[in-house]
Amino acid sequence: MSEYHNPVLAKESIEAMSIKSDGIYIDATFGGGGHSRLILEELGEGGQLHGFDQDSDSLRNIPDDARFTLNHHNFRFMKRFMRYHGIEQVDGILADLGVSSHQFNEAERGFSFRFDADLDMRMNQRQEKNAADILNEYRPADLQEVFSRYGEIRNSKTLAEAIAEAREFKKIKTIADFLEVLGPIVRGKRNQYLAQVFQALRIEVNDEVGVLESFLLQCKDILAPGGKLVVISYHSLEDRLVKNLLKTGNLEGEVIKDDFGKIYRPFKVLTKKPLLPTAEELQENSRARSAKMRVGMKV
Repeated sequence: MSEYHNPVLAKESIEAMSIKSDGIYIDATFGGGGHSRLILEELGEGGQLHGFDQDSDSLRNIPDDARFTLNHHNFRFMKRFMRYHGIEQVDGILADLGVSSHQFNEAERGFSFRFDADLDMRMNQRQEKNAADILNEYRPADLQEVFSRYGEIRNSKTLAEAIAEAREFKKIKTIADFLEVLGPIVRGKRNQYLAQVFQALRIEVNDEVGVLESFLLQCKDILAPGGKLVVISYHSLEDRLVKNLLKTGNLEGEVIKDDFGKIYRPFKVLTKKPLLPTAEELQENSRARSAKMRVGMKV
């Protein structure tokens, strides 16, 4: 378990779920199992916890507990698999959208610019498209959109053009290849710039925004009345989607009224402002620095 970071906002997220001893819960992002173990501590013998994770490395962390079931799939398929288990509604859903320390520290996974390895970045190793495919095959305009939207890279056009030019001579296959292209392009603090570029590429490889959108919309249907949705996000795009869903029931943040002028609100927002990690937690776990937690209750 030391390979995985400590669960972010652990105490706050478990308290927010108000776990019932005989309830049914979902840990949508199982990973190292840190949050799941805390949920199991609160559950009684009649409770159930279902985890989701598409990363094969997560299989090593399955707790020896009859109340726990791991669905080795992307959490965009949450509703389908819960129906497979004969479950229509649950009492709480937790999602921590961060990438685990384990994934960053496994050089061959290609998530970090600290190592040289193939440009992979796939959460699901069974998926075909990897980071190298995107760099070598996307049109410059599409690359610019990826780096601008997901990495907030200010010189994304220059970056996209440099990639397109470099791949004319040889394919960009490894992290070292990519860093060679990035060298003259870097603006501001090098590590911060590289982190933003790699983040954008990872989000695109794994369709993280599309997955989150699908997941959030399913939460409206699968949560029982009074059920809690707890989401920990790390990117402004993610946080905006969660905020919009909890406030308006849709991802666009559009206020919807019925014929009588009553506003449609499927959730009661329990966090007017997102909860942030404490200074003490940030000292122990630097990966928590951009974490924001929002909580809603299905009405």
